[in-house]
Amino acid sequence: MLMILSQVLSACKVSYSFSGVNISPEVQTYEVQYFQNRAPIVQAQLSQLFTEALQDKIQNNTGLDLTTSGGDVQFSGEITGYNTRPTAITGDETAARNRLTITVRVKYTNAVEPDLDYDSSFSRYEDYDASQNLTDVENDLIDLIVEDLVEDIFNRAFVSW
Repeated sequence: MLMILSQVLSACKVSYSFSGVNISPEVQTYEVQYFQNRAPIVQAQLSQLFTEALQDKIQNNTGLDLTTSGGDVQFSGEITGYNTRPTAITGDETAARNRLTITVRVKYTNAVEPDLDYDSSFSRYEDYDASQNLTDVENDLIDLIVEDLVEDIFNRAFVSW
């Protein structure tokens, strides 16, 4: 009886994760294709920054290995929006705050669990004081927005709440 119980227990696989990451053990590799910037306004470094940030997030938070083609999970897509607009107007009809928004279309393909595939757009923004010139705050805003976008994309792919 003890031997049967031992075999049954050894056949069971329980997985715990404090990070909330839920990836099939069959998934071993990931691929992140370069995200072209197809927004009407193109920020020169955004494609490279975004692509690398997504790769780094997956590398640092999973045990998956990066591959250049044929990954068990694959991320592809494009940057579709990059714009700034006023959000708060003062009494004299001038902008008090502006908002920088970045939108990314992501196609996620999971070769092991195709029911988890998605093709979605993700959009995030940061507000800044209208008295500031965008070029003075742009890099910091982009870093914050990319971090939020990557977190959203990662969670959609790997975190089951």
